[in-house]
Amino acid sequence: MNAVAGSPGTLASPAPATGATGPGPGRSRRRIMGAAALLAVEGLLIFVPAVVLGQAVNWPQGLGEPAAVTLPLVAENETALRLGYLVYLAYSLLFLPVIAALVTVLAGPEGRLRPVARIAVILAAVSALARGIGILRWLTVMPTLAESWAGADPALRRVLSVQFQAVNDFGGGIGELLGVSALGAAAVACAVIATREFAPTWLAWFGAAVVVASALPLAELAGLDAGALTSVGVTAVQLWLLAAAAVLVARARRHHR
Repeated sequence: MNAVAGSPGTLASPAPATGATGPGPGRSRRRIMGAAALLAVEGLLIFVPAVVLGQAVNWPQGLGEPAAVTLPLVAENETALRLGYLVYLAYSLLFLPVIAALVTVLAGPEGRLRPVARIAVILAAVSALARGIGILRWLTVMPTLAESWAGADPALRRVLSVQFQAVNDFGGGIGELLGVSALGAAAVACAVIATREFAPTWLAWFGAAVVVASALPLAELAGLDAGALTSVGVTAVQLWLLAAAAVLVARARRHHR
């Protein structure tokens, strides 16, 4: 692999070999700006469910609340709940093309994805799937449970409470722990490794810190209370994506010059 021209930690690209073919500077710049826009959208999109679901069901702090607290909120704010989780679903599925775009435009002058970059894309795909499964419980099962809860007697509510807890724990394990924490952190780690030679050093170190923050909620698997660590990990990923978008914009400007 060719070395990056210029000082370490910069994105300066080496001149192509004589006779090499490939996209012209204008097309390369458009690709880079398109990837930057995708990263920026992903980095900012999380604020929509954070606001909408935060007001509707105290998301994400209220994810661990019992059925007696959550189901009445779901019934009272079903429209907002569906809107917020549909946007959150779009955000979660967008994780795949975002990681793919990032490792592609920072793949180096040859434009070929190394094995670790391909692994990053595969992990992002599985992560997006797991996130989607976790989110779907709020668009399918929870509104039904909330409707049944409204007119239920105490005996039925005890049954509904057990069902709610089982679905919530299972969906949360798939979506938050597996999709966001385990697979999401692994995808980011592989993306950092795949692009570190062609990205600023600070972005690679920032990505390493994001991986650690994203993986912290996995402590729940050992029986520990992760608390708001999932939110910390998600926030860290968003900041890293926005930072990567800024790096790509700077690279596109150098292509333009």
